[in-house]
Amino acid sequence: MSDNLAGHVKFDNVGLRYGTDPEVLSDLSFTLFPGSFYFLTGASGAGKTSLLKLLYLAQRPSRGAIRMFGQDLVTMPRERLPDLRRRLGVVFQNFRLVPYLTAFDNVALPLRLAGTEEKKVVKAVGDMLDWVGLSHRAHAVPPTLSGGEQQRVAIARAVIGRPKMLIADEPTGNVDPEMALKLLRLFEALNNRVGTTVVVATHDVHLLKKVPDSLIMRLNKGQLSDPTGALRYPPRVSGVSGAP
Repeated sequence: MSDNLAGHVKFDNVGLRYGTDPEVLSDLSFTLFPGSFYFLTGASGAGKTSLLKLLYLAQRPSRGAIRMFGQDLVTMPRERLPDLRRRLGVVFQNFRLVPYLTAFDNVALPLRLAGTEEKKVVKAVGDMLDWVGLSHRAHAVPPTLSGGEQQRVAIARAVIGRPKMLIADEPTGNVDPEMALKLLRLFEALNNRVGTTVVVATHDVHLLKKVPDSLIMRLNKGQLSDPTGALRYPPRVSGVSGAP
């Protein structure tokens, strides 16, 4: 089976419970194919955040199997997880910015951890902050930024390293509609031009029509439905070239 057909992520009969409570996710079997754009929807309490935790390696399943980038996550030693996480970009609902670092340094963090030459860091971060409209706030620390500004810094940090997969939890919840669309276009550019697999969890049903060829995964009481066939068939993936 080719790498593309095998998929970046494959869940097989996955269940998740916290402690001795009932399962919050049950019998999840699906594949996320490289270079595809997925919206994850569902009512509050449906299990979206729990599914995202499995995807960004913050939680291991209670049962079932998960493979990511060809590796078995269930049996993988914990010391190897950080290397895998570097291939992911994550936008958290509560931002998780480093409070004593400037907006510039927060965005630069993934590149510096990867050993990128500082001259390239300065150029890439400057361009990214300009894209999200925060060039004038580059030297501000998170406590002095508004919620929407912090959201944009968190998104810039998540995408600066061109991750293989971007996972975003309500990424447009703290910005106005115009900026929400601009950020969505940034995700779309990563998807179309770089080939990043994108998973966006959202309550906003209006966003679902904003990305052509996007696929919808809908959670209901811990189980997935598949209104667009996202989980059954390999999607058509656009050509990949250039950069956002």
